[in-house]
Amino acid sequence: MSFLPVKHRVTREATFNVPAERIFALISTPLDFPKWRTGVKSVEMLPTGGGLPKWAEISSNGTITLAVTQSVPGVELTTVIADKSLPFGGSWTYVLVPAGRDSTTLRITEDGEVYNVFFRFMSRFVFGHSATIDRYLKDVQKHLSPTA
Repeated sequence: MSFLPVKHRVTREATFNVPAERIFALISTPLDFPKWRTGVKSVEMLPTGGGLPKWAEISSNGTITLAVTQSVPGVELTTVIADKSLPFGGSWTYVLVPAGRDSTTLRITEDGEVYNVFFRFMSRFVFGHSATIDRYLKDVQKHLSPTA
């Protein structure tokens, strides 16, 4: 198991029949995450030093502190796991690409790190590195097209 690399990169995308601004508003408003994201019970906004949002997501799996490191409204958003005590870390970069009239492709790239060998094995062979992104994109689809 120790042969598995600590770092991984995975990218997934989906196209939605809504403008980029609507998707960006959804993915960049942490206080609303419990309303539409599977497993997120609550969000607590935290003080920041640089003015970009920082928050704690509380779920059945515990609490994860996240922070925005880059934000270009309607175009790109990058978040990082800001808690160095976790057995994993990394960033998600969300890129919004026009996909025709009033349609947008949301591309999410995870640059992840799994420090614990056991969790690395589980992430690679049991859950899959893309499981969280896949769930996230399904949640976005369900929220933007509740009848679909």
